[in-house]
Amino acid sequence: MNDLVPNDNVPRGTSDFDETWAVLRTLTPARVALGRAGSGLPTRAHLDFQLAHARARDAVHAHLDIPAFRARLGGDASVAVHSAAADRAQYLKRPDLGRQLDAASAESLGRVGGSDVASIVIADGLSALAVDRHAPGIVSRLTPALTAAGWRLAPIVIVQHGRVAIGDEIGERLGAAAVVVLIGERPGLSAPDSLGAYFTFAPRVGRTDADRNCVSNIRPEGLSLDLAAAQIAWLFAESRRRQRSGVAIRSAASPPIGPTP
Repeated sequence: MNDLVPNDNVPRGTSDFDETWAVLRTLTPARVALGRAGSGLPTRAHLDFQLAHARARDAVHAHLDIPAFRARLGGDASVAVHSAAADRAQYLKRPDLGRQLDAASAESLGRVGGSDVASIVIADGLSALAVDRHAPGIVSRLTPALTAAGWRLAPIVIVQHGRVAIGDEIGERLGAAAVVVLIGERPGLSAPDSLGAYFTFAPRVGRTDADRNCVSNIRPEGLSLDLAAAQIAWLFAESRRRQRSGVAIRSAASPPIGPTP
């Protein structure tokens, strides 16, 4: 609101004051300097807020078109599975069911096995929109990097109604050395399409968040697909070198970071 003054030496209502806030608004999607109409927000700011809230709610309830999504990934290179959550409503109410496969899906996963096997899991999570928009781009960048680094890739596993920890069971059943779960993150009012990547070395049921590394806010307005894929590839390489993941490698040398392409 305009009660907040960027520079106490610039009086409210002056052109310099307005210009200062205008510059700030170009640097952040945060709702700053919205103005006011009496004791409330101006109509435009109020409607913008309602629109952002509606987009976030739509992202949470959206469904991923699994057949179309698999076709974009190449079809035969992936397998579709389902969590123990029967539908979207149960998925939202019972997070625990989203962390495990249903019986049929568990049986359908064949064991690949090997210390050089990398598993990529894609779960709709809380934003199927994010997965649909950004996950194929991450896969197209990540798979060549992993192959060049000597990893053998398991079939990509696409999970309907999945949570982060379902990657532990999938990785364990595949016998993978490491797994990354690409998942739609909880939508924010300025980011309904943010993708997250959660990496775990030696995945198995019972792993905790301390055993994972997260690359977050993957989207054009956040972390670019190129930088995200580079960070994930670095996690695969560093975890293989150190034989661990999570907080144990956070003190290691940082992954390559450069200007966003």
